[in-house]
Amino acid sequence: MAEVNYSISIKSNVQTVWDTMLAPNTYNEWTKAFHPGSSYEGSWEQGSEIKFIAVNENGTSEGMYSIVKENVPFKKISLEHKGIIKDGMVDTESEEVKKWAPSYENYIFNDNGDSIVILVEMQVPEEYVEQFARMWNKALEALKALCEK
Repeated sequence: MAEVNYSISIKSNVQTVWDTMLAPNTYNEWTKAFHPGSSYEGSWEQGSEIKFIAVNENGTSEGMYSIVKENVPFKKISLEHKGIIKDGMVDTESEEVKKWAPSYENYIFNDNGDSIVILVEMQVPEEYVEQFARMWNKALEALKALCEK
């Protein structure tokens, strides 16, 4: 697994950035870079299960199954990815999943007064490093545009 980091500075207040990043209607907007129609089911509350999903070309749900390990409002969210969702079913046991799960994804919000720097820390399989870099850069630019408009 590779440890990767992405960041962006957003000229806004932490409340706006936090809410825009996590609210269902704006989450759907900035996460289009990962998959059009991306959404989530569940809660961002610490200890909660959360499913990051999109509908595939066959009309079934696919995505990630995770646990919110930490939620410190306006400071940090830590996710533990436990499995995948394929054809609408959660898989935490297959060999495919065991290659990378558990892995972690953290969002850190640094308040610099007139701007917020969001740092994303992730563990990803080596073969996906470049793909994730492209997607995260697009996603963070979209988040910035939503927060600064």
